[in-house]
Amino acid sequence: MKIRDLSVGSARVKVEGKIINKSEPKRIKLWNGQDASVADALLEDGSGSIILSLWGEQIQMVDVGDNIQIINGYVSNFKKEKRLNLGRFGKIIKV
Repeated sequence: MKIRDLSVGSARVKVEGKIINKSEPKRIKLWNGQDASVADALLEDGSGSIILSLWGEQIQMVDVGDNIQIINGYVSNFKKEKRLNLGRFGKIIKV
């Protein structure tokens, strides 16, 4: 699947791309009162780009310049931006 073909609500997404940039992690408070780390990475392929939300251990799994594959991701809308997420069942694989 190409990034240009992703739309909000897409599930079981499998896509490959390159990490173009990555924000510094920030600590946030979750709805259940726990703290979590989150960072955004920009994933790009020849067709377009999308923000990839990284949580906890996922943040350390990718660096700028890495070519990765996302397996079993899903696309959501957060702050009027389309975002690719991994959730519990998604995977990041370096290619």
